[in-house]
Amino acid sequence: MYVALGLIIGVISGTVQFFLLSRFTGAVTKGKINNKTVIFALTQFLFPFAVLVACAFFIPDSLAWTGVGMGGALVISAVTKFILTSRGAEVKGKK
Repeated sequence: MYVALGLIIGVISGTVQFFLLSRFTGAVTKGKINNKTVIFALTQFLFPFAVLVACAFFIPDSLAWTGVGMGGALVISAVTKFILTSRGAEVKGKK
């Protein structure tokens, strides 16, 4: 039971991390560094730490699975965004 709970927490937090990271990198590459960008950066830095510390205190048996879920969600989200972005560019190029 704790394995599934840790994996679910990891997948959800990994997806949130990817969202925060993509918003942060998007703002930085566009040159729009403002207070909101700094908040995204700090949240992206502290969020995984907070999730893993909370998991270590409350459900330590699932700590490793939480990390696996985080890493897996980050990789799957990045690959999915890449595929969708590249297919979108192909569709725009054909029109």
